[in-house]
Amino acid sequence: MKPIMIPPLARIAAVLLATALVGGGGSAYAEVATVRVVARTSAPAVSAEATIEAVRQSTLAAQMSGRVLELTADAGDRVRKGEVLVRIDPAEATAAVAAAEAAIAQAQTALANARSEYARARSLVERKFLSQSALDGARTQFEAAEAQLQAARAQREQVATVRGYATVASPLDGLVAARHIEPGEMAQPGRKLLTVYDPAQMRAVADLAPQRLAELGAGSLSASVELPASGRTIEAAAVTVLPAADARTHTVRVRVDLPPGTADALPGSFARVHFQSTAAAASAGSGASSAPSGAGPSGAPAAASAAGSIVIPAAAVLRRGELTAVYAADGEGGFTLRQIRLGRTLPGGEAVEVLSGLKGDETLALDPVQAGIQARSAAAAR
Repeated sequence: MKPIMIPPLARIAAVLLATALVGGGGSAYAEVATVRVVARTSAPAVSAEATIEAVRQSTLAAQMSGRVLELTADAGDRVRKGEVLVRIDPAEATAAVAAAEAAIAQAQTALANARSEYARARSLVERKFLSQSALDGARTQFEAAEAQLQAARAQREQVATVRGYATVASPLDGLVAARHIEPGEMAQPGRKLLTVYDPAQMRAVADLAPQRLAELGAGSLSASVELPASGRTIEAAAVTVLPAADARTHTVRVRVDLPPGTADALPGSFARVHFQSTAAAASAGSGASSAPSGAGPSGAPAAASAAGSIVIPAAAVLRRGELTAVYAADGEGGFTLRQIRLGRTLPGGEAVEVLSGLKGDETLALDPVQAGIQARSAAAAR
């Protein structure tokens, strides 16, 4: 095979092009934004696994016996407050109302007779034809008939109220989370029918040991909620520590309210909450302001090194399958790949903690994809 000869001018042009692309001080490297890691104190933080739940949630249960005639909503349907969701056969309750009405009629008749007897007895006593003891007996019968009528009327009110339980309405505006019964099944008092919740008000619930809460120090708490399903981190609207511990687990329940209207937060889903003391965070922030800014070559803000760990921007992290790495500047205009191990995500979700892989004096690329392209181009040119 005849070798191909490259003219001298073409070889010179190729060398110049490669030098322009991968040269040690080329402008191509300057286009990648970088950030320098500097030391800074950080406030103590505690992370805990949590469960998302609705602030307003109701499980509707049957209050009467009867066959389920109709279900107007299913899981996932949006419902309005006062909307009828379940209808139960009221035949048994209707029969009880009819029996109560008959009992009232009977009591009214007995009362009329007792009233007449009592009036007759008083007339006879006035004319000295009847003793006082007989009058007392007639009065007792009259009072007993009055009480019987009141009891019959109360019974009618009770069974009429039970008949009203034949229709079950939604107590709030929201979504149906679950349906626990099917049309045609028999409902019994206490049996679950539907679960309804308001998606506009959600919170994360975590159980912490009192010792872990003590690590945060005194004062109020702030928190951020990490939703692994959507990859978002949300600042909490409020944090409430319940004033009692569970006798079985010896943990304290902490409720972390999410901002109103938070999407992608489903009841029962997993979340991770990062707690921080408000007072400690303020003091750490004031101490960090005196630390050197350490802006990178592109003017990006510097990352931070916490006590015993390093905090870097989340944008600088490269994730490829099981690989988690960053591109660090090699001091010669290029970048090298550094595998790292991450810790917690800081409040706001814009920074992450590095447990190993960095020393704390590196300059990192904020665009790891572009830095990787340049690193491969430099390796191919060698």
